[in-house]
Amino acid sequence: MSHKRIPKRKAAVAAGGAAALAAAALLLPHANASQPRAPQAAPRTLKAADAAELAAQLSQLLGDGFAGSYYDNAGKRLVVNVVAGDGSTADEARRAGATVREVDHSMAELRAGAKTLKEKATIPGTAWAVDPRTDRIRVTADSTVTGDTWDRLAAAVHGLGPGMATLQKSAGTFRTFLSGGDAIFGGGARCSLGFNVTAGDGSPAFLTAGHCGVAADRWSDRANGRPLATVDQAVFPGAGDFALVRYDDPATPAPSRVAIGGGRAVPISGAGEATVGQQVFRMGSTTGLHDGRVLGLDATVNYPEGTVTGLIQTDVCAEPGDSGGSLFTGNGLAVGLTSGGSGDCTAGGETFFQPVTTALEATGATLGDDSGGAAVQGARETGRDRRAARARGGPAGAGAADRPGPGTAAGSDPDRSR
Repeated sequence: MSHKRIPKRKAAVAAGGAAALAAAALLLPHANASQPRAPQAAPRTLKAADAAELAAQLSQLLGDGFAGSYYDNAGKRLVVNVVAGDGSTADEARRAGATVREVDHSMAELRAGAKTLKEKATIPGTAWAVDPRTDRIRVTADSTVTGDTWDRLAAAVHGLGPGMATLQKSAGTFRTFLSGGDAIFGGGARCSLGFNVTAGDGSPAFLTAGHCGVAADRWSDRANGRPLATVDQAVFPGAGDFALVRYDDPATPAPSRVAIGGGRAVPISGAGEATVGQQVFRMGSTTGLHDGRVLGLDATVNYPEGTVTGLIQTDVCAEPGDSGGSLFTGNGLAVGLTSGGSGDCTAGGETFFQPVTTALEATGATLGDDSGGAAVQGARETGRDRRAARARGGPAGAGAADRPGPGTAAGSDPDRSR
């Protein structure tokens, strides 16, 4: 097994459908600048995955004028931040179908602020991520940051200048969600399987958290059971928190789906980038299925074991044993692997996830359609749909939620993703 650090990629994985393709067509340069100016397009209604694809395209097209973006879940629109006064950038974003919002800080300024925090406030129990909804850096300190360390952090935040960052306190303690118990087991530790994948050589494997891969080389599907898989790569701490674990038997079935309890599963069709504001679902071996929203991207977390960068920040709850578990969208896209955070599923808290797209690129693995060919179901977010889902016997662990409909795979092991 190799414990190696692998640079984080900075490109989005295409997950869009017809809406994203239509948006891409609008990004083509206008050949004749002397023609009359066309009316601005109305903001497009987009699914979250299509909004993520459009955001990636606009980030490249707009360059320094792009100041971040987020998904307006209520209006189903992509909101793009543009530095106040940059009319040409705003026009380009509107032509692409985005809603434009003028802000004070460029993305370069916010990233420079995050770099300053890394230099001056890398303190265990702290985390930060750019929040495009507030146009600020969201800085969080857990309950262990007190006294001189709190003063040091507060001074670093204040030194960024007015309106650059917010500082909040978490009641819990930032930790990785590793535990002893059931699910996948290695060296006395318990974690959760994230997503089954195909390794670069075509053999079956799965992704889980890197701190799980560092904790043990061999993993089983039961406590004190015969090892079934061996860690191939593990990254933690550093530029991520992910591990590729290969099944020892190359004939091991490794369907691309997430079991959510009650013999039901959500087929996973591919990987997608997270978007701030997007609804996501987490499945873990300790707490089952829960949902929430993406709060920030490219987050830095200072765990007791070391600093991890490039994570997704959410408000989805998690507890020890959920480490490595699946973060996915209602329409079947793999988004993240549970890393850590604070709090629990009673009081809530902050949680952080390793982006699946980064892990796939770094390990050379691929993730695709369920071999059973089951249809991917869209998220059901209205109260009527939630009541109908409960009437069908959906799992009680979810909040406002997507429940897989009749097209999802049946007969899956409710406690595993394979």
